[in-house]
Amino acid sequence: VPLTERSGRGIVLTDAGRALARTATDIAVAVARAEALWEDFRHQPSGEVTLATFPTAAQMLLPGLLDRVAGIPDLTLRASDRDPTSAAFADLTADFDVVIAHSLAGAGTWRGLGLVIVPLMVEPLDVAMPADHRLAGRASVSPADLSGEPWIGVPQGLPFDRILLDIEQAVGAPARVVQRFSDTRITESLVASGHGIALLPRYTAGEHDGVVVKRLSGVASKRHLHVLLRPDRAERPSVRAVVDALREEAKAVDARFSGNG
Repeated sequence: VPLTERSGRGIVLTDAGRALARTATDIAVAVARAEALWEDFRHQPSGEVTLATFPTAAQMLLPGLLDRVAGIPDLTLRASDRDPTSAAFADLTADFDVVIAHSLAGAGTWRGLGLVIVPLMVEPLDVAMPADHRLAGRASVSPADLSGEPWIGVPQGLPFDRILLDIEQAVGAPARVVQRFSDTRITESLVASGHGIALLPRYTAGEHDGVVVKRLSGVASKRHLHVLLRPDRAERPSVRAVVDALREEAKAVDARFSGNG
């Protein structure tokens, strides 16, 4: 079908040519509109974001995070609790947009895996003991002070177990582990009842009336909290908004406890 025809010394569009030109214009407008919508989408968080967090991080960060995210229209956060070993947190990024992970070694635990790693906070781990314990009046305790004490430990392979091994090395004798639990609420209940002492994260420990927490000296006793993400998911505006809110909440929690000494 001819698209042009001669008209005097020049050429003009035929009816078919004019129809095609109008179609091309419509396509150009549609493309421009799509580009504009895409720009809006890239800068406006929306949709659902899935998050995996271990229990004590959820207790510490999730209420405030949900409050912050509630102020973002059209964004829904779905959170679930998981409690793997430190290295295995990376595997969760296949199923979740955002993963809150912890490790004693810091970000090096997950480097080289092709993930985006965002630091959140460093949280001290303290020694929890019954309020009437012989060491309850101390400001801090050393590995030597704790020699011979019964311990409520964590399952072997979980992060806190490494610190207990360091205490053993400092004392030169094995720790007497009488029970092992991953749920810190169970651990704190057993400590309050006088069944042993335990390592607990400072920001969520000591809520039981019968428990006091003491700084541990002589051994590195802290955990590093990070966000792990796949690079493609880290580019989504909704995911970036959740990570930004999470960083702000972590900063607020850290400041609140640091301010309390």
